[in-house]
Amino acid sequence: MKTKKLWRNIFVMAAAISLASCSSSELEYADVEAHEKTEALQEKYVPLIIGSWHNESVNDKLRFYEQLTFNADGTLTGVRKLQSRNLVTIDGEKRYTDWEDVEQENGSFSGSWKLEWERDIKGEGHDEIILYAKYDDLENGYLAYSHNVLFNFADDNTLSFKGFVFNNDDKWSVYHRGETAPGF
Repeated sequence: MKTKKLWRNIFVMAAAISLASCSSSELEYADVEAHEKTEALQEKYVPLIIGSWHNESVNDKLRFYEQLTFNADGTLTGVRKLQSRNLVTIDGEKRYTDWEDVEQENGSFSGSWKLEWERDIKGEGHDEIILYAKYDDLENGYLAYSHNVLFNFADDNTLSFKGFVFNNDDKWSVYHRGETAPGF
């Protein structure tokens, strides 16, 4: 019994010494370059991103509107309206069906956001915006966002990242500063 107690005391002392020697005030990062690039990315863009943004895109088969509000504390709120229609042939004539809401892709949502520089499996790095948000009124916690997407840039009037709907030939979603109502 005394032997067990002795070994337990030795183990506790070794653990205490180990913890005491690790009490450095400087954090050590597994990927120092990623940490430094993340800090630089956040310093440059977070002040520009904070606020409300909107994106509206309409084509023959899809109408998309989204408003996002990025808060300084890392929280995100938004609202999305998505409608689609199909091109069908009726009596030999091509016509579009009526616009219909896309199920589970409409409504308000809330969650979090963060900018980060990430290294991929090939060792290449990318600026990313991490978005995670659940719809507020839908059952089963349906997600509006749950992914890291490539971040392009932000300035006083424009925010661009690989998003839900692309607004240009380069496949970037383009959001504009401010709050508006959907045009449809």
